[in-house]
Amino acid sequence: MCGVIVDCAVYEDGRRREGDLPLGMACEASRGDGAFVWLGVAEPSAEQFDAIAREFDLHELAVEDAVNAHQRPKLERYGETLLAVVKTVHYVDDEEVIEVGELLIFVNPEFVLTVRHGRGPLTAVRERLERRPDLLTHGPSAVLYGILDRVVDDYETAAQRVDTAIQEVESDLFSPERTNPAERIYMLEREVLEFHRAVVPFAAEVDQLARGHFDVVPDQLRDYYRDVHDHLRRVGGRIGGFRELLTSALQANLTQVAVRQNEDMRKISAWVAILAVPTMIAGIYGMNFEHMPELRWTFGYPLVLCVIATACTLLYRRFKRDGWL
Repeated sequence: MCGVIVDCAVYEDGRRREGDLPLGMACEASRGDGAFVWLGVAEPSAEQFDAIAREFDLHELAVEDAVNAHQRPKLERYGETLLAVVKTVHYVDDEEVIEVGELLIFVNPEFVLTVRHGRGPLTAVRERLERRPDLLTHGPSAVLYGILDRVVDDYETAAQRVDTAIQEVESDLFSPERTNPAERIYMLEREVLEFHRAVVPFAAEVDQLARGHFDVVPDQLRDYYRDVHDHLRRVGGRIGGFRELLTSALQANLTQVAVRQNEDMRKISAWVAILAVPTMIAGIYGMNFEHMPELRWTFGYPLVLCVIATACTLLYRRFKRDGWL
């Protein structure tokens, strides 16, 4: 169990009580006035999470969600306990991939239980909140706010990196080099779609928290949740813009490929037309007729060469002027 529990502490009047808190004493410690327990768990198995579920009397359906993960972003109420499922994102620059993790946050008047799958910013959140006892005095709802605020900040960081990648694609797309970034555009579009699925559906859930639809959020913290919701909507709008930009970039790339193919065909056609002149003249004089006056003329051969050179030069200049070469 020690490898699953990341941190377990009791907070009284906004401050962390010193000393380690064993799991078996968590519920008892949270029953004091102005006290609550914050337990952090990382990727538990069903057997490992069973003792935690019994200690905090969690609903069996919520326990199943916490162990299996792969849930959609949502808020669900089980008695006095609110379950928030939040997707975390991390953009890997080298691979241009968005890694999506999952946080399940159980919020009760007496405890906060966080279950992390994949990457998560919880250690930094705990350290930041412990420096803000004025927020922690509001209890578990302040912890939920701190987690959501950090997760949304990570959304904005990932969105900025995606924006940089899209700008690079646009530069490659309209560069003078004959590149074809279609595969990169498609991969980015797929990652942005994954980003969209992680971020956008949760905006409506945070809006419910900001509007006070859940008793777990006191009136004093609604402004904080409203700020998180505003940032979340802004990120969602940027993601929608990314999808439109990538769709337009893919269409522009296909058009550019077609234009380049057309240019190549015009060049090939121009050279074929130029080479057709000497081929035709050589074919005429290669038919081995006996009665061809030019064959016995002293200047016949030089004249034919001059005619071929002149015709090819005129054709080349014409095609060059018309943009075919």
